[in-house]
Amino acid sequence: MNNAQEDLLKVKLDWLQCHFTWAPQRENIDLDDMKQRLEDSIDLGVKYQAGSYNQLAFVNCLQGNCEEAIKNLKEAEKFLREKHEDEFDKRIIITYGNYAWVYYHMGQLTEAQSYLDKLEWICKQFPEASRYSALIPEVYGEKGWSLLSGPGQYYEDAMECFKKALEEDPDNIEWNVGYATVLFRLEWFSGTPESQGPSESMKQFRRVLELDPEDSVAKVLLALKLQQYYQSEEALELIKEALQKSPDLPYVLRYAAKFYRTEGDVEKAVELLKKGLEITPHSTFLHHQIGACYRTKLYKLINFPDSKGPRNAALQQKAELFKLCKYHFQKAFENRPLTSIKPQLDFAGICILNEEYRKVKEVYNHLLGLEGIRPENKQAICLQAGLFELNHMKSESNAISHFLEGIKVNYDSIEQKRCRENLETIARRWRRSNPRESKALGVFGFLHQLDGERCEAIKYFEKALESDPDNEEYISALRELRLSIKADNDFPNYN
Repeated sequence: MNNAQEDLLKVKLDWLQCHFTWAPQRENIDLDDMKQRLEDSIDLGVKYQAGSYNQLAFVNCLQGNCEEAIKNLKEAEKFLREKHEDEFDKRIIITYGNYAWVYYHMGQLTEAQSYLDKLEWICKQFPEASRYSALIPEVYGEKGWSLLSGPGQYYEDAMECFKKALEEDPDNIEWNVGYATVLFRLEWFSGTPESQGPSESMKQFRRVLELDPEDSVAKVLLALKLQQYYQSEEALELIKEALQKSPDLPYVLRYAAKFYRTEGDVEKAVELLKKGLEITPHSTFLHHQIGACYRTKLYKLINFPDSKGPRNAALQQKAELFKLCKYHFQKAFENRPLTSIKPQLDFAGICILNEEYRKVKEVYNHLLGLEGIRPENKQAICLQAGLFELNHMKSESNAISHFLEGIKVNYDSIEQKRCRENLETIARRWRRSNPRESKALGVFGFLHQLDGERCEAIKYFEKALESDPDNEEYISALRELRLSIKADNDFPNYN
C-alpha cells in the first residue's frame, strides 16, 4: 500500500466500533493493572470471556505485544464460535475491528484490510448499519463492559451503552447485569443523579435475579444496597446464599467481606478477603479492603485503648496495625497510580495518623497533578489536602488554595460542600481579626461569583484590591464580572 492508501485505511479504522476507538486510551488507564484484572477474570472462567479477551488484546497492543494481542483475539473468536454460534455475526463485529487495528499497528495493512472486508460483508445484514459497523445490542453491551472496566469518569457512558442494548433486548442477562453494576457504582458517588433518591440499582439487581436466580455476584451487590438502606436481615440471607453457591469466587468474597466489615464483623471480613487473595494474589480491590479492615481495628485501638492490658503490648499492636494498613493500601495502588484514587487517599490518611508528613505530601502532590479524573475524586483530593494543610501543617493560606481549587470544580457533591464550609470558616475568622484582609475578601468575592451574585462579588473583589492592588486573580475576576454584566445589558434576554 502507498501512503495515500494507508491514510485511507486509517480513516476507515477510525469508523469502527471496537476497543481502539472507544475511550479510555493509554493516558487514562493503568495498563499493567488492567492486564492483570483481565487475566484474572479469564482464569476464573467469567461468563463473558470474549469481552475479556478483546480488551486484553487492546492492552497488549498498547504495550507493544501485538503477537500476543492476535492470540487473544483468536481466543475471543474461538469462544464466540463455540458459545454463540447462532449469533456469531452479531458478536464478532468488535473482535474483527480489533483484528484490523492490531494488524494496522503491526504494519500488516493487507491483513487489516481483509478484516474490514469481513466487517463490510457482515454489516450488510443489518439495515441501520454503516459500511463497517453496526450499532446493535451486542456492540453496545460489550462497549458498556469495556468502559465499566476503565476509570470512573467513563461510567456514565457505560450506563448509556447498557440502556441502549436493553432497549432492543430487555431480557438479556448480560446487559441487565452490566446496567445494574454501573448504577451500583454511580450511586456511590455523592454528586451523581443516581446517588439521589431511591436506589435504581437495587431494583435492577432484583431484575437480574428474576432472570438468573443463581447469580451470586448480583446477590452480594444487592445485599450491600439493602444494608445501606438498613434491610440487613434480607441482606445477610443473600450473602449466605452467595457464599454457599460460590465459595471460591473472589468477586463474591470481596463484596461479602465488605458487608461483614460494615456490620462490624472485621475478623470474618479479613478471613474472606485473605481467601480471595489466595485465588487472585494481585487483586488491588482485595488489598484495599484488607487495609480498610485493619484501619477499623486501628481506629478502635486509638479511640478505645485497653487500659487494663500492658502498655507495651498495646503500642506493639498499634505499630503492627499501622504497618498492615500501609502495606495493603500501598499494594492497592502501586500498579494503579492513575486510577486508584481512594486507596491513595486512605494511605495518606494513615500516614497522617502516624505523622509521616513527608510521605503524605508526596501522595497529595501526585494526586493533585492528575488530570481527567472524576470531579468528585478531584474534590476529595483537594478537600483532604486542604484539611492536612489546615490541621497538621498549620497553613491556612495553603488550605485555602486547595479548598478553592475543590469548589472551582463545577460539580455539586458532598466533597465540594465540605470544601466550601472550610473556606467560609477560615475567611470569617480572618475577617474578624482584620476586616480588610484581602485574601478573605477575595474568598467571599469568589463564592458570590460562584453563586451568580455578581454585584456582591464585585464589591468584595474591589475591597480586596484596596489592600492588594496588584493581585492578578482579583483583577481578572473583576474584569470577567463587569464584562458579563455589560454583555447582559447590551443583549438582554427577552424570553
